[in-house]
Amino acid sequence: MEILMSEQFNADDVKLDAELKLSDDFSPPSFEEWKKKVEVDLKGASFEKKLLTKTYEGITLNPIYTRKEVENSPFINSLPSYDNFVRGDSYSGYHKKAWSVNQEISIADTEEFNEALINALNNGQNCINISLDTATKDGIDADYSTSDKVGDKGLSISGIQSLTRVFKNIDLTKHEVRIHAGAVSISFLSLFNAYLKSQKINPADLKGSITADPLFELVQQGNLNLKRNFIFDSLKAAIDWAEENNVALKLIGVNTTPYVNSGANSIQEMAISLSTFVYYANQLIDKGVSPKTIFNRTEFTFGISTNYFMEISKFRAVKVLLSNIAEAYGVDEKDLNLNITAKSSEFYFTKLDPYVNMLRSTTQAFSAIVGGVDGLTVSPFDEVIRKSDTFSRRISRNTQTILREESHLDQVIDPAGGSYFIETLTEELANRAWKYFQEIEDNGGIVESLKQNKIQNEIDAVIAARNKDINKRKAVIVGTNMFADIKEKQLQIDNFDKEAFFKKRSEYLKQYRVTGSNEKHKEILTKLQSISDSFSKETINIMIDAYLQGATLGEIFSSLTSTQKGKVEITPLKIRRASEGFEELRNSALSYKDKTGELPKVYLANWGSIKDYKARADFSKGFFEVGGFEVIDPKGSTSVQEIVSDTIASETSVVTICSTDNNYETVVPELAKELKNKKSDIQIILAGFPKEKIEEYKNAGVDDFIFLGADAMEKLTNLLNKIGGIK
Repeated sequence: MEILMSEQFNADDVKLDAELKLSDDFSPPSFEEWKKKVEVDLKGASFEKKLLTKTYEGITLNPIYTRKEVENSPFINSLPSYDNFVRGDSYSGYHKKAWSVNQEISIADTEEFNEALINALNNGQNCINISLDTATKDGIDADYSTSDKVGDKGLSISGIQSLTRVFKNIDLTKHEVRIHAGAVSISFLSLFNAYLKSQKINPADLKGSITADPLFELVQQGNLNLKRNFIFDSLKAAIDWAEENNVALKLIGVNTTPYVNSGANSIQEMAISLSTFVYYANQLIDKGVSPKTIFNRTEFTFGISTNYFMEISKFRAVKVLLSNIAEAYGVDEKDLNLNITAKSSEFYFTKLDPYVNMLRSTTQAFSAIVGGVDGLTVSPFDEVIRKSDTFSRRISRNTQTILREESHLDQVIDPAGGSYFIETLTEELANRAWKYFQEIEDNGGIVESLKQNKIQNEIDAVIAARNKDINKRKAVIVGTNMFADIKEKQLQIDNFDKEAFFKKRSEYLKQYRVTGSNEKHKEILTKLQSISDSFSKETINIMIDAYLQGATLGEIFSSLTSTQKGKVEITPLKIRRASEGFEELRNSALSYKDKTGELPKVYLANWGSIKDYKARADFSKGFFEVGGFEVIDPKGSTSVQEIVSDTIASETSVVTICSTDNNYETVVPELAKELKNKKSDIQIILAGFPKEKIEEYKNAGVDDFIFLGADAMEKLTNLLNKIGGIK
């Protein structure tokens, strides 16, 4: 088409405003306008039921947050290192100092541990994080302990030679050291300092923590067999010694991971952490330790759930609460040096499809870093199955490296700050946790609340709600209660021989012992026993000399505690994982296979065309596979006799009818009766729940119904019971 020159487009004729103002043409809708539009799109469904989310903390999350929610927030205008520390206690965030990579190495043997530690420190780890076995934390040498406590989830340490093997070719002054030493740390702290003295290392050059956390041990073991005064006198002696010698180590531990690993929600964990700290602080203040010193000698450790935004908000909120506690004790914020570390919670890890744990731990790590933690432990994906190997430790360590080096999370300061959602959630968590903390204190404090089972019962209530959602698959555990892979290969369990290791350690110590053969050593032990009722910083120096003479940890601890026996008993926390129920179900299916030679099977009686049965067939397949059933999924048919014949030929004990509700009305009565006539003990399941027809279909022979919202755990357990899969 010919275009006249006068009609041609001339770009110079188009004039744009100097400043583009979209708001002039598109006015922002109000929340009410937005909600009205959403309700139209919901087509009569409840806005509250569809779009509001209730959490296990009792908080209801909105589908959208606006500026209105934060207009009166006390945090929205906060700056890093000011006021309530919601944005961190450092004005430069991670720019000045990135979070510590606190990876654990679950190896019991000192020489193997040393090899693994050197490898880790050369490949991204910057903190020496040592877990001690139960015997060492209890102050018992291996030859006086039992095989279940020696090498149990940690190193077996008995004397200076043990630490010499652990730290061979490692410069302790270049890395943070992090060790939880049990309910009482003074004997291990003295051993550690004896090692430093033997290596001519000044303890003032070290950074990190060697902590005592008696309630951490109490809630897991259910008892403490030492007097309260002894516990806190020894802790005060450790603090006094550190203050005099300019040793910067954190010495008080407040570790709430056992509560998270038993199923506690974020509000419970924060409040329990505060109450635990207040209990420790009050005991030490009574013994003359200043609140400022207590705060700056404490390391807080929290578990991390997989609820991303909840965890970010939790770590921000807990700083606010700790600043409130500091203010109550008269500690100025400028004098505070908070240390908050975090560890992936095993509660959320699974034994089934364990590689998904890599994704879970990545989410956990990301949220903790964005929340501003000072140190982070990312659990290896196989931690709940076996002693982690080189591969799994490398993956968990590299998770942190990627978040720092590739995601550059160390280059931003409080990236969550200003988010309407996170700021609102932070404030609500802080308020609710403070209220629960006051409730615990009004009840007599953390110890009394544990004695009365208040804490345990309230965690159990949260677990009941969690399990209800997990069993109904409202709460999804990928690879376990949803999207199961029944053909997955189990991870190979390590061949760590507890009995052999126990024997090795016991024989070594029996040969090493010097008790009775060294008069000077006997005199030191006698002196230790005589002063056990009166602790001071000098006690540590005496113990250091004893270790240098050849004493073992067990000998020192026994001398210290010979007159300090006490008794505190509570109901211990039930350490558990969210996936355990479905894992037991899958194990039952494997037991059935061991007995019969094959997994329990379900035959899908697909009626009609593919559009009639496909949706419910897919649902049924996923439903039964989480219970370990092998599902036979044939093409559809419109012949009752053909389906009956094929079902019987499959030699299955369970058949599930899949089609539409309309088809069910004509097919189910006849098909169910024919199936029962051919095989009376066959279990007939119907995919769907047509309320008006339930009794009719039951009378026809249908045994059960599966549908969205059904209790999968209950139905699958009952089904396995009926076909002989569970004893």
